[in-house]
Amino acid sequence: MANHPRAGTPALPEDLVDLSALLAAYADVHPDPAVAAQRVAFGTSGHRGSALSATFNDDHIAATSQAIAEYRAQQGTDGPLFLGKDTHALSDPAWVTAVEVLSANGVRVLVDSRDRWTPTPAVSHAILTHNAGRTAGLADGVVVTPSHNPPADGGFKYNPPDGGPAGTDATGWIAGRANELLEAGLRGVRRTPIERAERGTYDFLDAYVSDLGSVVDLDAVRGAGVVLGADPLGGASVDYWGAIAERYKLDLTVVNPTVDPTFAFMTLDWDGKIRMDCSSPYAMASLVAGKDRFTISTGNDADSDRHGIVTRDAGLMNPNHYLAVAIRYLYAHRPGWPAGAAVGKTAVSSSMIDRVAADLGRELLEVPVGFKWFVPGLRDGSIAFGGEESAGASFLRTDGRPWSTDKDGIILCLLAGEITAVTGRTPSEHYAELTERFGAPAYARIDVACSREDKAKLGKLSASDVTATSLAGEEITARLTTAPGNGAPLGGLKVTTEHGWFAARPSGTEDVYKVYAESFLGPEHLARIQEEAQEVVKGALA
Repeated sequence: MANHPRAGTPALPEDLVDLSALLAAYADVHPDPAVAAQRVAFGTSGHRGSALSATFNDDHIAATSQAIAEYRAQQGTDGPLFLGKDTHALSDPAWVTAVEVLSANGVRVLVDSRDRWTPTPAVSHAILTHNAGRTAGLADGVVVTPSHNPPADGGFKYNPPDGGPAGTDATGWIAGRANELLEAGLRGVRRTPIERAERGTYDFLDAYVSDLGSVVDLDAVRGAGVVLGADPLGGASVDYWGAIAERYKLDLTVVNPTVDPTFAFMTLDWDGKIRMDCSSPYAMASLVAGKDRFTISTGNDADSDRHGIVTRDAGLMNPNHYLAVAIRYLYAHRPGWPAGAAVGKTAVSSSMIDRVAADLGRELLEVPVGFKWFVPGLRDGSIAFGGEESAGASFLRTDGRPWSTDKDGIILCLLAGEITAVTGRTPSEHYAELTERFGAPAYARIDVACSREDKAKLGKLSASDVTATSLAGEEITARLTTAPGNGAPLGGLKVTTEHGWFAARPSGTEDVYKVYAESFLGPEHLARIQEEAQEVVKGALA
């Protein structure tokens, strides 16, 4: 798809959401549960939508909060529920709705003691800290966030007692019950006005920031004099970066401390929308333009579960490139990690990670898209690092204990500083070394138009449906519809050869399927893979 002509340029007044209309719609618009698009639907990161399109309104959050209260009771989860929120405009009213409903159901809700914003990893960290060593009174959590989505969007995601994103068993039950409540006109939803709703407090910032030394070597960063610039992109990490700089005496500047729910300070993403995507060169254009001020510049999305790494020598790093570098560095510099701990990656992440893991002598655990697949391994130490191509990752503390079982963009940003401090080379310089050793892969994702019927078929293919024997001049070495690491369905198809691969997955929101592809033989070979992938998919669907 062609980029918007203003991609990477500052937002203009006409690009901004009307906050008063958005907030009014949250309260006044009532979704029609008979319309599929207006029902509660949990994707890989919770329920998302906009009040303006009747997809994220008070009714949705009231029903979902009631469903979560009933689900946790059914599961025997009777400890506190940690409730966080990001800086999107809809997060505040949705947070209020959640407090009103959860407290009315007798849930002990713990909210931020500073009445500020809470990054996703701080909620995961709080859940794991509370639950460590416990068998009863277990905590869980909710983060009110649509992640990097545009300013008109809202999001609501549930993290069970394992601290990570909820699996489909939980989200399916919660969504099903929430939609029953919508269909019943919210009869069955208990609610107490916010003025009378009981909740306790928790100092998310202090608990998280004071513990960072157990997961990243910040003494090395300070000692080497690495100059850091951190841009929260107007998101929930804004207070955290200032606190990190102060606590650990780092040469760290919070590049843009502004919080504005219209996100008017952003540059437009590839499609002309405001989007806090810290892996996008368009959304990160301002930070990239100022890269020479710092040794390492970093960005986070609105709930800080993603990371963007900018170096003086190379600009914004591709997320796949940084994951490969982080893995290589960490497994060589964490002697306290379990000797048998695997490397976790998603099926659509770069095969450079496969080569790095093999070189390290570590098992590679390849799973479907979705961070939830890494949660059990990060909890028990059988995975020391889990990362996905969309710039989300987490890893163990230096002693091998779990840190967060949800994506943590803050520690990945700080790790870039540690790598530079300890090795004297930036992450991008390390990646250049990897390409000299293993080759330089070309990687891209494209969208292909597809009917809804074919999308449904694609999600349910079996390996035997693929009759092709070659791809872009090479013999096909594997046809996968389940993940090699855990046998879970990929929800699509992956085909590999010696020097390349593609994966095709149906979009959850549009009538397209996504083709992820990579070649170690260069851009021309990648283009052949992308072209022939469509023929392979067409043949399999037939």
